[in-house]
Amino acid sequence: MGDFRAIADRIAADIASGRLRAGQQLPPQRWFARRHRIAPSTAGRVYSELVRRGLVVGEVGRGTFVRAAPETAQGRALIEEATAAPVNLELNYPVVAGQSELLGHALTPLLRPDVLGEALRPGAATGTPAAREAAARLLALPGWRPGPDRLLFTGNARQAIAAALASLVRPGGRVGVEELTYPLVKEVAARLGVVLVPLAGDGEGGVPPDALRAAHRAAPLSALYLQPTLHNPTSVTMTDARKRELARAVADLDIPVVEDRIWSFLHPDPAPFAAHAPSLTHVVDGLSKRVAPGLTVGFLVVPQGRVEAVAAAVRSGGWSAAGFALEAAVRWVEEGIVARLVEEKRADVTRRQALLAEHLGAFSVRTDPRAYFAWWELPAPWRADTFTAAAAAHGIAVTPGTAFAVDPHRTPDAVRLGLASAPEGELARALRTLAGLAAGGPSGSGG
Repeated sequence: MGDFRAIADRIAADIASGRLRAGQQLPPQRWFARRHRIAPSTAGRVYSELVRRGLVVGEVGRGTFVRAAPETAQGRALIEEATAAPVNLELNYPVVAGQSELLGHALTPLLRPDVLGEALRPGAATGTPAAREAAARLLALPGWRPGPDRLLFTGNARQAIAAALASLVRPGGRVGVEELTYPLVKEVAARLGVVLVPLAGDGEGGVPPDALRAAHRAAPLSALYLQPTLHNPTSVTMTDARKRELARAVADLDIPVVEDRIWSFLHPDPAPFAAHAPSLTHVVDGLSKRVAPGLTVGFLVVPQGRVEAVAAAVRSGGWSAAGFALEAAVRWVEEGIVARLVEEKRADVTRRQALLAEHLGAFSVRTDPRAYFAWWELPAPWRADTFTAAAAAHGIAVTPGTAFAVDPHRTPDAVRLGLASAPEGELARALRTLAGLAAGGPSGSGG
């Protein structure tokens, strides 16, 4: 493991020194492996590490390109304000004013030695009775309330997805997904040895039943992963008619479903897909977006009869929620702090969507007024990789569309913009800069 990181460090140094410039293409991985006398798999780890650090972007069929940090003016005093600091529109964790104080106040009782000792014990997949009741209340919607006895807990929503899939799909098994999907699901699938099968959509959200049936006929699907509400990255929400049609299809084919609802707190109206297919659907949610990513909990609502199987997957993966985080979550829910943060974040997203419309309204941007992200289909002749590199050269990090594409032969020339993390002033300036960059075309990007 150390070898590939050492090689990545050397490439990072070349980028920092300017020997590798923004937009410059790295050699194919096999050529890189021969040059450095390493295995192709090690070369792949080097490139993955560079992507993780935000130094390069890769697009299947086109190559890997440098995303250098913006230059800083020479001779600037260290005490001067860094006006050219990078703006990260890849990260997408909403934070509202006063959030830390609000959360910290509720944690004060946990710091008593007797209470803290209990909270620091290892957590169980099934949590505590208080946690199950609190989570059931938090996730409940008109027409759907999860039974507390069907709730499990993980360290975060990503681990909940991994546990659900691990309990449903053997290595080599096939999982149907939307053709653009959450990038970490691709990572989870790779680690579990699971094959993702992209299913083309039609604008109604989710997966058309005919596409699901055709894929299942070609080779049986072990599960289906969906984001029916505020799908990431397109922000499309599945229609009720589509939910009913798809529920009938999964019931006919007996295909279990993993429903990811991590952004659903921003769009409270739609009933979950689980309301239409309760015996097959595993609901994933969490507190990382509602509250904060640093001290979070993932929720799993599983069908009757599957609690022990999924709990075993949570335990074997080491994905149980920490006891302290679980106790904190219970207090935040019971004291109404989570509900208050949700309301404030709904107001916050409205302001950020207004900035998006102001600066990018002339472009082909797909979003929802309740979403903290937007899918920008770039104007020709921009490609996702070159635009991402050019944006990075201007101090702005965006996510190329290829990060979401499941089919390596379909690489959209689009980027996702995360609206949540940057302060509003920085976000406005970044969107204005990106609009000018897009309008000027690659020849005028300066990257």
